[in-house]
Amino acid sequence: MQQIKLPQMNCEKVSREIGDFVIESVLTNNACGCVIGLSGGVDSSTCAALVKTAFDRYNKTHKAHLSMVGYILPSSMNNEEDIPDAQFVANYLDIPYEVHNIEALVRAFKLTNPEAFESSYDRGNLTSRIRANVLSTKAATEKKIIAGTGNKDEDFGIGYYTLFGDGAVHISPIAGLSKRLVREMALFSGLPDHIACRTSTAGLEPDQSDYKDLGYEYDMVELITEGLKQGLTGVQLAVHDQVVVPIRRQIAGYQESFGIKKFDTAAEVVEDILHRHVTARSKMKIIHPPAPRITLCYD
Repeated sequence: MQQIKLPQMNCEKVSREIGDFVIESVLTNNACGCVIGLSGGVDSSTCAALVKTAFDRYNKTHKAHLSMVGYILPSSMNNEEDIPDAQFVANYLDIPYEVHNIEALVRAFKLTNPEAFESSYDRGNLTSRIRANVLSTKAATEKKIIAGTGNKDEDFGIGYYTLFGDGAVHISPIAGLSKRLVREMALFSGLPDHIACRTSTAGLEPDQSDYKDLGYEYDMVELITEGLKQGLTGVQLAVHDQVVVPIRRQIAGYQESFGIKKFDTAAEVVEDILHRHVTARSKMKIIHPPAPRITLCYD
């Protein structure tokens, strides 16, 4: 069976392409910069690094004053390391930032949406939409645009984001990068290992991680979606050596970590990813922020 090829990138070139896209988007919107939600995770940190680098370059060349402000918006669902990690990134990149705990805003919605507090899933999505409202209003009052932090695997692979929440942004700078490439770009951008390799979490539910929620890592999402692009069917992917071996390892790792099995076979994992991929395309029809064209190669 044909080998599934994964894209590679020249980090310097792609960084420049993303930066040029951000600058063009800001100028086209007659804005003076970007706001970004900082979580301490690799996606928001890498996006912030790329935007800051682009603004510094543009400001130096054009004697301009494009700027970015980071907003750290924790709730009671956040892990204790989220705030210090986000603050570290802001200070490391020399980005002005503000911290606003939104728990009181979330609880206020019990007046209008008590049903959303009956499950952690609905409450988490509510929290994401509140964060989006805060960021959107900050952007409007500061004459800036929102730089989204979703990566390719999340947004276009399986639609793992909240519609009108973290998906409600003006631009999506790292939408062309898989989680694997985001981590690579993080290291290229000078971010330390503890940020680049940080466990992925949405910060919307107690003790949540993306791996715990999904049952597999993002490298599986990239592998399956790339396989689809290269002409393989779901049936073929479910028995493909490149897919089956790592999935079995992740199924075993999941059981060891959490004491239960989410999936039993590679076929079940492939089916879940394909189902979520269809959902992702449906969500894209509703909200699809512009993303940069970047150069990837499949040598």
